[in-house]
Amino acid sequence: MSMATVLPVIWFGVIGFGVLMYVLLDGFVLGLGILAPFAKDEHQLDHMMNTAAPIWDGNETWLVLGGAGLLAAFPKAYAVVLSALYLPVLLMLIALIFRGVAFEFRFKARRSKPAWGAAFALGSMLTAFAQGVILGALVEGMPLQEGKYVGGAFDWFSPFSMLTGVAVVFGYALLGSSWLILKTEGPLQVTARWLTRPLVLVVVAFMGLVSAWLPFLDSRIMARWFEGANFLWLAPVPLLALLNAWALWRAAMHEGRDAAPFLLTLGFFALGFVGLVIGIWPNIVPPALSIWEAASPPSSQGFVMVGLIVLLPMILGYTWWSYRVFRGKVAADAGYH
Repeated sequence: MSMATVLPVIWFGVIGFGVLMYVLLDGFVLGLGILAPFAKDEHQLDHMMNTAAPIWDGNETWLVLGGAGLLAAFPKAYAVVLSALYLPVLLMLIALIFRGVAFEFRFKARRSKPAWGAAFALGSMLTAFAQGVILGALVEGMPLQEGKYVGGAFDWFSPFSMLTGVAVVFGYALLGSSWLILKTEGPLQVTARWLTRPLVLVVVAFMGLVSAWLPFLDSRIMARWFEGANFLWLAPVPLLALLNAWALWRAAMHEGRDAAPFLLTLGFFALGFVGLVIGIWPNIVPPALSIWEAASPPSSQGFVMVGLIVLLPMILGYTWWSYRVFRGKVAADAGYH
């Protein structure tokens, strides 16, 4: 196989890995913001935020990796996505900035502390919703002509994208609650366990709705899953997701298994991501822009790959190191400096 065939597949995997890492790692921080209204007082919200304070701002590295990789490896796809999804992408970026400022300012504020707490919650919810809308619009497909976007500024707005927007909000809330089970003890952990079980049911329901809707968006997706013996080969993905959800449901209320709910939630998201990739492959922008059509020249992809080979181990290394250093429970009286 030529480099023009292989490199786009490698870059598709790299960008997918970066996006998945961002969703898993920043997702639980956004989940903390979404769950902020359930904190019984400002001290408990301090405790919730302190579980992520040492590591939260490094998680956006994966979002930058995904965006920069898309620009370098698939410039046509980058142009289409930014043209079609300018408004939800702008909302996501503004909300991320809003969330970040609120996170920092709240720890320094006195009289305005409740206001910054509300800003942290609002920024987290808007970020999660915008990311879900972007996901839904991408999966639903975009009107293209000769590889260029020919739709309007609001073509991303649809019942399916609104559904995925709300689904991602609840999914991140589940990540946040399972993270709190892992990182806290006492009353806050009890609250997190109490929230996790209904969130599992809601997230499973949303995943079922999205999965049932997905094949009807495009006949090719329907064929991918149900044509011939395809379903027999692909059935392990939804079956594993259901098994994972059942295990998560049980682990949520099992005292002494504090790590299991979070790890199972990560697995749940990873399985959903795999199912999504199976549905759209080999398109990077459904319904008709494949990774090979959207790819930059092999010389460009190869040149950027050199930098990736250097940077990716460094990103993985400091991510692992930071989570290792700050492992363990976070006490209720822990401070943020």
